[in-house]
Amino acid sequence: MGWQIELGAGGVLLVGIVAVAALVHYFARDHKWVVRRLVVLFALFTLTAAIGFTLDRAGIGGWAHRLRLASHVLATFIVINVVGAIVFDIALPKVGFRPARIVSDLALGLAYILGCGAILASSGFSVSSVLTTGAVFSAILALSLQTTLGNVLGGVALHVDGTMKVGDWIQLENGRQGIVREIRWRCTIVETRDFDTIILPNAQLLSSTLTVLGRRDGKTVPRRMKHLFNVDFRYSPSRVVQVVTDALLASPLTNVAADPAPSVWCVDLGRDLRTSHAVYEVRYFILDLGPDSRTSSAVLTRVYAALRRADIPLARPVETHFVRVEGEDSDERRAQRHRSRRVEALSALTIFGELTSQERSLLEGQLEYVPFTAGEKMTRQGAVAHWLYVMTTGTAEVRRVQEDGDKLLLGTLQAPDFFGEMGLMTGEPRIADVVAKTDVECFRLRKEGFQKVLLGRPEIAKELSARLAERRVRLLAASGESPKSQVEEEERIFAAIGRFFGLKA
Repeated sequence: MGWQIELGAGGVLLVGIVAVAALVHYFARDHKWVVRRLVVLFALFTLTAAIGFTLDRAGIGGWAHRLRLASHVLATFIVINVVGAIVFDIALPKVGFRPARIVSDLALGLAYILGCGAILASSGFSVSSVLTTGAVFSAILALSLQTTLGNVLGGVALHVDGTMKVGDWIQLENGRQGIVREIRWRCTIVETRDFDTIILPNAQLLSSTLTVLGRRDGKTVPRRMKHLFNVDFRYSPSRVVQVVTDALLASPLTNVAADPAPSVWCVDLGRDLRTSHAVYEVRYFILDLGPDSRTSSAVLTRVYAALRRADIPLARPVETHFVRVEGEDSDERRAQRHRSRRVEALSALTIFGELTSQERSLLEGQLEYVPFTAGEKMTRQGAVAHWLYVMTTGTAEVRRVQEDGDKLLLGTLQAPDFFGEMGLMTGEPRIADVVAKTDVECFRLRKEGFQKVLLGRPEIAKELSARLAERRVRLLAASGESPKSQVEEEERIFAAIGRFFGLKA
């Protein structure tokens, strides 16, 4: 009768294992090791029960009784693992709580001890004598495995203390940084940015000094990053700081916190009296420490582009020697290349199709080279800027912010193209943002440069008004507005040009 009960219990256990396997397959596929452990325990249970049944039939009752007790222990272990799998591997993760592996192991270990004690007590064993024997054995084991036990206790301490947890970025004493992937019984697994895995004994972690990156008051916060750059003394520190700060704040950078905002500081003025430059520091707060190099590159690229647009070069060493072997006409060829680039830029300005060659030559000398990096705002909606941009390379998007805060994509600009013509001609505020989608090379034409041409031949204002009206009507229609007719818009723009440049009626 006893072995029939064992057979029935085996069937129930098998059903439980199959149910757990199905749940793991659908909800926790990365925890398949749970099913493997259950299968191993069930195989041991089946083997123990089969051998015990055979010995019982053979009349060897003593050993049969011992094996039945062992099968009871194994069955208890299976039940504990089934419940543990449902609770720790399926139920708790579904509600957003993922306990560390060491927590589930401790809970299962405690359940094993209590289960074994209950079975031994029900079978007539003296639990006190078992505990005494176990204590002696544990003392001997502790003396022989001091290092291992130190690591185990270190793992428990790390988890209970809570100063370092899975997902934290840490810096070791040797300067290496990595993210904590798992705190195990014996060691802690740390993955570095170099795709290496560091296995740190827990006892060593407890005895060394670690830096938890991006944590304050127990909470995850953005971490401050900083980079230096040098500009020589010809340029005012206040201007350098303003130029770079404006560029960093003009449009958001991926993985850079908006609050605290990026900032720029002048931190040194020729410390050793041998340098001819001021030292500046750009500071920003990074949200995700993983792609730190990519984020630093994006920040420094924007700094470089901002300095280029402002015609502020980075500093060079004091003793710089240039050796140039050239032909007699090298300077002329270089000047010709620069002229060709400006001529090419002006050829994209269809609104200036009626200008004479002399007027075009006058405009060529007024073009300023201004590059932008991907993600930068080249013009801002609502801003007042009296210049026009001519794109020679790259792609940009025209976006308009609606009253409800949504951003509407009005179109894409692909070089060669131009934008900002209304700011140049009439002084009107920008009606949309223009954001660089890729790195963009531009030339900028200011009001002062175009004014010479317009005052020399005021009648071209009428021709320009017609071209500007056509382009503006298309842009307003794309944004969902109801613009005036093209004729009315042409008359309005003509009057605005006259007022802006002081032309006589």
